Amino acid sequence: MKMKYPPSKYQNKTTVKKTLRQGFQFLFFLLLMLLTYYTVFSRNNTEDILSAVKTMQRLPLFLSVCCALFFVCAEGFMIWYLLRLTQKNVRLLRCFGYSFIGFFFSGITPSATGGQPAQLIAMKKDGIALGDATLTLMTVALLYKLVLAVIGTGLLLFWGNGLTAYLGNYISLYGLGLFLNILLVVLLLLVMFHGTWMEKLFFSVEKAAVRLGLCKPSEKRKASFRRLTADYQDAFRFFLSHKSKILFVAFCTFLQRCSLFVLTYLIYRGMGLTGCHALTVILLQASVYIAVDMLPLPGAQGISELMYHTVFAPVFTGGTLAASMCVTRGIGFYLPLIAGAVVTLSVFAKRKKTHGSLPLPQ
Repeated sequence: MKMKYPPSKYQNKTTVKKTLRQGFQFLFFLLLMLLTYYTVFSRNNTEDILSAVKTMQRLPLFLSVCCALFFVCAEGFMIWYLLRLTQKNVRLLRCFGYSFIGFFFSGITPSATGGQPAQLIAMKKDGIALGDATLTLMTVALLYKLVLAVIGTGLLLFWGNGLTAYLGNYISLYGLGLFLNILLVVLLLLVMFHGTWMEKLFFSVEKAAVRLGLCKPSEKRKASFRRLTADYQDAFRFFLSHKSKILFVAFCTFLQRCSLFVLTYLIYRGMGLTGCHALTVILLQASVYIAVDMLPLPGAQGISELMYHTVFAPVFTGGTLAASMCVTRGIGFYLPLIAGAVVTLSVFAKRKKTHGSLPLPQ
């Protein structure tokens, strides 16, 4: 029989800090949501927006909801597909749950940093080996960033004039978003191919930062980076041994990205609008997504709406701009976020009964 000891003062203090940090993140998310709501509706007549939404054609509206759900479920399918290489008994529906959990925590944390830790916790509690779970999620994340960087670079090279014309002053934000995505992909690839060299570079930069008083020396930080390097080198070896499967997942990732871009065009047609080519609407939505993807704001709230308002002004004419923005963001972000919250609460509540209290991601 195991003895249960009361938590130490250190454990209580750590728990309080985690709770306060999570509470602050949630309040910050709510504040951004309220500011976004005020920004959208203070400039527009609420009745006009609701009227435009009510008159939307039902089929495009239904298909746009399918696109939003496909976006989340596609990640679950990719997790399931990769996990089956090492975990034969993984269920597809359970992997859909991991994806919804990841979407929810990514949506309420800056730079989407909370998604993968929450998924790892859920997968670990289901008995999935931590190494397999980490490798799978790292592969999905890397391919996501790689595909987004390729799409963004293609837009800049082959549709630069169109981007400049539609984005206006936001073209610099697009350039920043694309640069950050490419930089992240390059750094991750360098860690994969030249892990030892990157470790030396990191430790040299850390040593210089310590000398300048920018941070304190930390063995924990060094150990974390070594572990990260080892994980990505494992991912690289995994890529080499499953090339055809990685290419298939990359193709699935491309389809997943495009589903959100197509969603905006479905809203466009659902409002009875014509005259703007489908590819133009899809590429504009892709440019907005790329521009805000790496910004340290939960769900890129606020900036997504502001940029949408400028970029799509020539597209959604006749007073439909505000309504289209509400529907696009509502279906593409808030609907999966609410669904993710429901899935997260149900999963964590169910497992709390059988496993006790579960730690939430930091």
